[in-house]
Amino acid sequence: MLFFGGDYNPEQWPEEVWAEDVALMRRAGVNIATVGVFSWSNLEPERGRYEFGWLDRVLDLLHAGGIKVALATPTASPPPWFSLAHPEALPVNADGVRLTHGSRDTYCVSSPAYRAAAREIAGRLAERYAHHPALAMWHVHNEYGTDCRCDVTAAAFRTWLRKKHGDLDALNEAWTTAFWSQRYSAWEQIMPPRTTQYLSNPAHALDFRRFLSDELLGGFVEQRDLLRAANPEVPVTTNFVQGGWVSVDHARWAEEVDIVAVDHYPDDAGPGAEEETAFAADLARGWGGGSWLLMETGPNLIYTRGRMHAKEPGRLTAHSLSYVARGSSGAMYFQWRQPRGGAELFHSALVPHAGPDTPVFREAVALGRTLRNLSEVATADPPAASVAVTWDAPSWWALQAPGLPSKDIDYLGAVRQAHRALFRAKLQTDFVFPGVATGFGDYAMIVVPHLYLVSDEAAAAFRDYVAAGGHLVVTYLSGIAEPDTRIRLGGYPGAFREILGVRVVEWHPQPSGTTITLDDGLTADRWIERVETAGAETISLYAGGPLAGAPAVTRNRYGSGSAWYVSTGLTDDSLQTLLSRVAREAGAEPVLTGLPPEVEAVRRGDLLFLFNHGSVPADVGDVVVPAGGVRIRSAVEGPAVGRG
Repeated sequence: MLFFGGDYNPEQWPEEVWAEDVALMRRAGVNIATVGVFSWSNLEPERGRYEFGWLDRVLDLLHAGGIKVALATPTASPPPWFSLAHPEALPVNADGVRLTHGSRDTYCVSSPAYRAAAREIAGRLAERYAHHPALAMWHVHNEYGTDCRCDVTAAAFRTWLRKKHGDLDALNEAWTTAFWSQRYSAWEQIMPPRTTQYLSNPAHALDFRRFLSDELLGGFVEQRDLLRAANPEVPVTTNFVQGGWVSVDHARWAEEVDIVAVDHYPDDAGPGAEEETAFAADLARGWGGGSWLLMETGPNLIYTRGRMHAKEPGRLTAHSLSYVARGSSGAMYFQWRQPRGGAELFHSALVPHAGPDTPVFREAVALGRTLRNLSEVATADPPAASVAVTWDAPSWWALQAPGLPSKDIDYLGAVRQAHRALFRAKLQTDFVFPGVATGFGDYAMIVVPHLYLVSDEAAAAFRDYVAAGGHLVVTYLSGIAEPDTRIRLGGYPGAFREILGVRVVEWHPQPSGTTITLDDGLTADRWIERVETAGAETISLYAGGPLAGAPAVTRNRYGSGSAWYVSTGLTDDSLQTLLSRVAREAGAEPVLTGLPPEVEAVRRGDLLFLFNHGSVPADVGDVVVPAGGVRIRSAVEGPAVGRG
């Protein structure tokens, strides 16, 4: 069975609406509802006084309607009484200002009072509902990532630092505190990074984000263990969320959840939405080791910068099936019913303010039928990829530091661009995690964008991969520093110099809008470097500018494989051209060859998903894929038209 449903907030509605909700869910084929995410103040309106009766009725009603429940612990939004009783548990920002109650995430994860209250409400829920027949999974908290820099957090940070570094001498060395007279002589001198006079210490900031990831994980594990103890048969998860503000290393967290669950909201209303959907799904599949669950996405809106874009007919279906094709155990949304008030009163929903007689609900009903017909895919093998892209949260965090050579450095943008180039080349793509993995499997090609921090162990794993016959493509700003941000000396890209056969001696960041031309017709922008070859062959030269005639793209034979270096910011088309060339040399092929330009194919198990992102119908063999539509066929029995 594929899950189909989403966040349900019955506490926001009169009880007479609940029966209508269940009837509409049955009509749409909804088989799971996430309940209770933001209901702490309804469950515990006063300290120690619990009101579970309404939740009993909701769960019983859903169960009677054949709908399972992902029951949440509501700890992302402490109630007003808690904040009033424990003002010290309100978060403090980087300016040292303590925030007030009035939104969600008003907590400090290091606060003993908060952690105790979170365990208490989670324990009460476990005691009451662990064996409820509707319970399908536990959903702990919501979108972990809240930052706090208070004195309590400072004490917890120092404890974490003692465990990591052992003593102050090691910490001072790792943080290079001899610079600007920052050497610490007592642990009590160390505080969380706060707003300071000028540039802050990048190693200090990076360690704090690693600490936050571990501290938040500790809060999750406390609740998880309570829930598991109550009924070990019920899986426990939390919903991962991406963003530059999120200090969570999801590749490491994935080991602690029973199901990797991901929230994803594309932010491009154009073709980029489909590319972002593929990116998020492939990344989640990597975290989940092949399987994962889409916990939230917007069913009928795309949130672009400054406005909400209504999805075109069929886009809800196409996006949902793209997640499923790439390994998701279903499609879930935020939210079921659009609220009448509150901070997100215009947020996307399956049942909008206009009610069920609307395009989004009608499309949801049809999608529900499609997902029921695809029940066999729930146990199918995930898509198999021959190419991969690296992902490393600490490198992302490090490249957000002040004092970098260019304001245009964008880790997420570089990783997305690499994935986008492979997506457009119609190559099924996985993600690999150098900060976690000890090897890189049998991928024909791995692309390494902006992997700024590289450990000795990861560097050795990359060398072994290439020596064994792998094809590696490394971009600028990779291999520059050790995991504590100390620069690898001797020339960039330090950790990769041996396998790349190059040495970079100068960076030349370019002004925004600069066009850089290479001698083979490729174009670039943003960045150029002075590269000295040390065994590598030159593939492309800079055709003009301050580095005219110097190497821009190189290839080095190493062992049985090849390692390519890209010293400039290739444009989308040029990067696709280059990666397609490397893929051909590596023997990596698309799922289907000869596809029309706007059509992509994804294979999961014995099913082939065909997506037409164009504005006119497309012929794929004897299958016609409508504009903006999806067709699903057997990948084994031939080209009969499938579902979708």
